[in-house]
Amino acid sequence: MPWNETTKMRERVRFIGDFERELFSMTELCERYRISRVTGYKWLERFEEEGLDGLKDRSRAPISCPHRTDGEVVELLADARRRHPHWGPKKLIPWLARRHDRAWPAPSTAGEILKRLDLVKDRRRRRHIDSPSRPTTQATQPNQLWTADFKGQFKTQDAIYCYPLTVADSYSRYLLGCRALSSTKTLGTKSAFQRLFCQYGLPESIRTDNGTPFAAATAIGRLSRLSVWWIRLGIRPELTQPSHPEQNGSHERMHRTLKAETTRPPSANRWAQQKKFESFRREYNHERPHEHLNQKSPAHLYAPSPRPYPNRLPEPQYPGHFEVRKVSRNGGIRWKKGWVNISHSLLEQNVGLEEVDDGVWSLYFGPLLLGRFHEDKLQLHAARLN
Repeated sequence: MPWNETTKMRERVRFIGDFERELFSMTELCERYRISRVTGYKWLERFEEEGLDGLKDRSRAPISCPHRTDGEVVELLADARRRHPHWGPKKLIPWLARRHDRAWPAPSTAGEILKRLDLVKDRRRRRHIDSPSRPTTQATQPNQLWTADFKGQFKTQDAIYCYPLTVADSYSRYLLGCRALSSTKTLGTKSAFQRLFCQYGLPESIRTDNGTPFAAATAIGRLSRLSVWWIRLGIRPELTQPSHPEQNGSHERMHRTLKAETTRPPSANRWAQQKKFESFRREYNHERPHEHLNQKSPAHLYAPSPRPYPNRLPEPQYPGHFEVRKVSRNGGIRWKKGWVNISHSLLEQNVGLEEVDDGVWSLYFGPLLLGRFHEDKLQLHAARLN
């Protein structure tokens, strides 16, 4: 190295002193200090112009940078991040572009700017684990599939538990409802769905996990009172496999955003928490760009269902060759001189039976095959679920 790294300034001062004493020629002096003559004359010129300050190291940054991001753009980006602290660059840039007619940097550049401003934190990447199987419905239009779940319960500041019920349209990612309920009981959940059906119409299918009140683990077909109601409305319940929340992945991802933006910290009470949920839902549906939707908001793609909520709950319909029986309050049906135990989830509901072989009958509730039994044994064997 030309200079001792620990005493660069001292070496330059000594160089100037030796030159002024005229003890060595410039060539000899530069060889003595192991620098080039160009460097030697550079330090002499700077010393003559600025004195000792001229011997200090100068910034190597360029005077101008044609591709540097405009300061106003940086300020707008930083302000948007502070307003939406849980949005990343891929959402912030389209959101800003709709409001300000100017050139915006690429998301990768925006990410570096936010990192430089200490407005983002590095997060640990999780290993993606693929599911061995998937639920059957792939939504290609709005209301073909809704997804529903309860986000984990938490206490509001009045120490009372809140159970947020969330319902979304799978195709558009539109958050149809986020209701702060006092429990996961069927009555409150059914009332929340009834409001959504009246407002948005009926979907073709609803996908949920196997928890209460969406499914009953010990009932045939995992039917619960709630899913029985859906079937009578012409809605097909679709259950994810146990212990596979990734099969409702988009809904689980929405829950993570919901939790970060509305429950930390929780509100004073359930009423105040509901107001926060509604504010989040408006922003999520109408402002927040969605990467899966090419940075469009869900409201750009969602439209209500053409199937209205009926004034009267229709009875399940069966073909003419079916035997129709009503499930008694004991949870079963009379069959000739015997008794077939069905399920308490189907109390006072009409079920259909189709003979598929000599003395072998298939049991249906609406379009859903529940199982089969033989007349001789009258033991119902449940149909295999996904």
